[in-house]
Amino acid sequence: MVPSPRFLLLQARDDGDPGRWHEQQCFAETLGLPVAGLACWDLLGGPPQPADLEHIDLLLVGGSGDYSVLDDLPFVHQFIDFVSDVVLEQGFPTFASCFGFQALVRAAGGDLVRDPEQAEVGTFPITVSEAGRRDVLLGSLFPTFKAQLGHKDRVEKMPSGLFSLAASERAPCQALNVEGTLIYGTQFHPELSRESNIYRFKLYRERYEGSAADDTASVLDTLADTPHASALLPRWVDLVQGSN
Repeated sequence: MVPSPRFLLLQARDDGDPGRWHEQQCFAETLGLPVAGLACWDLLGGPPQPADLEHIDLLLVGGSGDYSVLDDLPFVHQFIDFVSDVVLEQGFPTFASCFGFQALVRAAGGDLVRDPEQAEVGTFPITVSEAGRRDVLLGSLFPTFKAQLGHKDRVEKMPSGLFSLAASERAPCQALNVEGTLIYGTQFHPELSRESNIYRFKLYRERYEGSAADDTASVLDTLADTPHASALLPRWVDLVQGSN
């Protein structure tokens, strides 16, 4: 019997932010775990040290309602260094959504921009690229699938060594893989369902004022079920376990 993998969820959310606990619930439910089976790490206090990862098999990185990887903040710089020096350097199996996805791009030398006019909040169609069609994780979703989104930053330039696997109408990269590894990132949120994205949008509603997601009714009208996107997380776990 294959032992259950040991997860560590890295979070960039303030203490007392309801989104912190909600994010833990969403990842746990999507992975079929009890919340107590998901260890969590507060990135606002600094990234994990190598010793903290000795008993961890898989890293997860969530989003962030209040922070961007473009923010000039100490914890953001420390986290990007961690992604570069530990995740990328060691090829540590990692699935990073939204904030984590953007940190992967920055840590590898890519460019991001703030683009509130192209903000995506709600449920959007994602188009799998030819590279994605050949990918072991996303290939079965070719040519399109729906996913939950909530972001104002987007990739402007992909770095070398990272492959863009999917795009949306407003963002040229919605999923990536680091060459030769089981490190994946998605701009979208596979850990969210229709219901949990409704909650998340209402929780951070004011963050989207003046953006393309400023109309609450329009955002809520887009929301739909996204089982194919949610299936990516347990499928990724199976891939990692199958590689060991």
